[in-house]
Amino acid sequence: MKTPMKRNGFTLIELLIVTSLIGLLAAFAIPKLSNTRERAQLAAMKTDLRNLVTVEEIFLADSLKYATDLGSRYTVSAGDLMPTIALTADGWTASITSTNTTQTCSVFVGSTSIPPAIKEGAPVCEP
Repeated sequence: MKTPMKRNGFTLIELLIVTSLIGLLAAFAIPKLSNTRERAQLAAMKTDLRNLVTVEEIFLADSLKYATDLGSRYTVSAGDLMPTIALTADGWTASITSTNTTQTCSVFVGSTSIPPAIKEGAPVCEP
């Protein structure tokens, strides 16, 4: 009398199917995750610029002029570089970049903008 064979483990076909399914899911998930990371970085840069507008307005109220270097009064999110601030005749323009994206975000306050800033007080990002 033969005893039925006990099957311990998986066959090679089963392992190949599972591995290919995981690879297929990863092929769809990785681009979505990288896009999400870039959008989060852009949101952080825009938030940093909005905070810069607030700090510059406080500085203006205290010293009656805008600052190009705010020192320790202003910090940026992790991965963002300090913004470059350029004074205009009646305001200022700032641009910020990040080490994690190729985009640059800009903001200006006043009526004379330096490109690429196009809307007063609202950060604009472009590649």
